[in-house]
Amino acid sequence: MSQREGSLEDSQDDSPISFLPHLEAKIRQTHNLARLLTKYSEQLLEEYVQQQGDPFGLPGFSPPRISLAGLSGPAPSHAGLPLSERLRLDAAALGALPALLDAVRRHQAELNPRAPRLLRSLEDAARQARALGAALETVLAALGAAARGPGAEPPATTTLSTANGTPGVFSAKLLGLHVCGLYGEWVSRTEGDLSQLVPGGVA
Repeated sequence: MSQREGSLEDSQDDSPISFLPHLEAKIRQTHNLARLLTKYSEQLLEEYVQQQGDPFGLPGFSPPRISLAGLSGPAPSHAGLPLSERLRLDAAALGALPALLDAVRRHQAELNPRAPRLLRSLEDAARQARALGAALETVLAALGAAARGPGAEPPATTTLSTANGTPGVFSAKLLGLHVCGLYGEWVSRTEGDLSQLVPGGVA
């Protein structure tokens, strides 16, 4: 029985999809990467908080909500979208995150120069987000649901360095906390969305 690489646009979330062997392997590989990065993102957030001092990390600390142009957390409505659209949103977020993480690393290099482990973790996170985003776009293209073509950098890429001029120490730390949180939210959401494509269920 032959297998055919179908379009994700025509598939239903609750219907099994047949993949070519190489595509099945790519989907599994990308899902496994997302699962690994979900764990790494939790460690990054914990490490980030530990390096910021009070009031970060205090039991009663509730950071104010902030917004970043071009990137927000996954909305509750995300879960109700078609799988192809969810994966496009995942890819777009992963495309914006590396520059934000790089900006956080630059701020932390000034604020916490004696925290080399955190700086390496932020550098790794940016590189890993790029890798996951590229892998996800490859999967989308193979499924006939390409995420987005090449173009200008997402608006979020310069947000940290341009918003309100040079941020104060607390604002810079707060922005970094928010970016690290967004990184975790989006890699976790990507893992969950990809799990619906893994043939035979989650490995």
